Amino acid sequence: MNSPRVTRRTLLAGAGSAAVAALTGCESRTQASAPRDEAALRRKVASLLVVGFRGQRVTADDWIVKAIRGGLGGVILFDRDLETESVRNIGSPEQVTALVRSLKEASPDGRLIVSIDQEGGPTSRLNPSNGFPATRSEAEIGAANSASVTRDWARGLVASLTRIGVNLNYAPVVDLNVDPQSRAIGGLGRSFSADPEVVVRCASEEIEAHRAAKVKTSIKHFPGLGSAPGNTDFETVDVSASWQERELEPFRRLVKEGRTDSVMVAHLRNTQLDPDHPVSLSRAVVTDLLRNKLGWQGPVVSDDLQAAAITSRYDLTEAVTLAFQAGLDLLVFANQQVYDPRVVERTLDTVVDLVRSGRLTEERIDRSVARVDTLRPRS
Repeated sequence: MNSPRVTRRTLLAGAGSAAVAALTGCESRTQASAPRDEAALRRKVASLLVVGFRGQRVTADDWIVKAIRGGLGGVILFDRDLETESVRNIGSPEQVTALVRSLKEASPDGRLIVSIDQEGGPTSRLNPSNGFPATRSEAEIGAANSASVTRDWARGLVASLTRIGVNLNYAPVVDLNVDPQSRAIGGLGRSFSADPEVVVRCASEEIEAHRAAKVKTSIKHFPGLGSAPGNTDFETVDVSASWQERELEPFRRLVKEGRTDSVMVAHLRNTQLDPDHPVSLSRAVVTDLLRNKLGWQGPVVSDDLQAAAITSRYDLTEAVTLAFQAGLDLLVFANQQVYDPRVVERTLDTVVDLVRSGRLTEERIDRSVARVDTLRPRS
């Protein structure tokens, strides 16, 4: 990506009085320094984004390749495209392996995050339809409640990830099966159990299998999606009357026991925790509860910021602003609910404007960069 040329005059025109004073009072700064600083900031912000794209192969002219060359943090792979109902990124093991290789080769430092939702069962992007082994669901594994069964299942799941070069899996789901009929969790077999002990045991085995293969994980969906009546990808979901504090227990235990690489936050409405914002955009939930009360100091990942639960209420600028203010580190744009090849550029413009206006500091961005760096493969 090429940043627009920024001069001292345009910076002064768009800045507030404090920024103007800072700029005019530092005569030692050259006209060339501002564009270089802004370019560095844009690369930092780009490194905090994971984006979905269409295509089973890429060329140097594709927008996703240009974004990666410009410092994009990562990509997310899907088997099917929601809008076109056709194959999106994964047609066969050989094809997707070549795709991932091409994407990584475009990365300037070779440390691109290649992510996927491979939970097992129905939520498996790698599945028999595209040449990968079938996997059992979390519900089936939790019902067995056997360390050896869980271990073998997890190793098989991870083998498909390492085969193609994925290095971040948005799993395991550690939501409690509060409502077995939930269209988000229980009804799809996405929870190990209603018992926190079973959930923690199974999730721990799965996480260790990933770590043994050098694949990072993201436990989800904080602070608990198990009672959700619907799917936040397609609708606003409110669990204010059904959420229970015991749903925090798997997250609390996995954080305390050092079995957490990252935490994904849900897009739920939960007025028990925040009367004004969805939990993913809530400082009370992300910073006060997850970081300060539960003690998690590592990377916090958003669920898809283009989900209907977010876009029905916020535009991109508002969502990104609230996400960083809440304390999120890695922002995911799946490009499934909507398809926007300019989402990276638009997000970078938004964050640069936030820093210019003083609503966000570059130091805050730097903290997220350091956290997200722990998810990247070692070069």
